Amino acid sequence: MLMPMPPVTYKNESVMFNMGDEMMMTMQMSFFWGKDVVVLFDRWPGNGHLVMYILALALVFFLAVAAEVLSVAPNLKPRGLSPFAGAGIHAAVYSVRMGLAYLIMLSVMSFNVGIFLVAVVGHAAGCFIVKYRAFSAVTRAVDPES
Repeated sequence: MLMPMPPVTYKNESVMFNMGDEMMMTMQMSFFWGKDVVVLFDRWPGNGHLVMYILALALVFFLAVAAEVLSVAPNLKPRGLSPFAGAGIHAAVYSVRMGLAYLIMLSVMSFNVGIFLVAVVGHAAGCFIVKYRAFSAVTRAVDPES
C-alpha cells in the first residue's frame, strides 16, 4: 500500500512540507543572502546571531581547506610498514576526506550565498596550499641552492 505524499505549498521561493498538525518544515529552494540560515545542525547558527553566522562561515571555510589538503595521497615509506597497514592508513585518510566533502555539500545545500562563496574560496585556498607545497618541493629538488 502506498502512502500519500504530504501536500507541498510554495511560498516565497521556499518549499513547505506539511508533516502533521504540529510540525511544518520549510526548505529554501533558491540562493539567498543573509545571516538567518541553518547550516548542518538544527537551529545553528540561529536567527539573528551575526557572530555565530561568521563562525559557521569559518567552519565551512576550514572544512573546504582540509578536504583539499587531504586530497593529496599520503606519502608512505615502505620500510617497516605492511601493505595492510599502508592501505588502512590510506583508507582512513580517504574516509575522513569524504566525510568532510559531504559536510561541505550539506552546508552548501542551505542555499546561502555566503556559505557557497566561502566553500568555493576554501577549496581554492586548499588547492593553493597543496600546489604551492608541490611546486616548492620540485623547485628545491631541481635547484637546491634556492
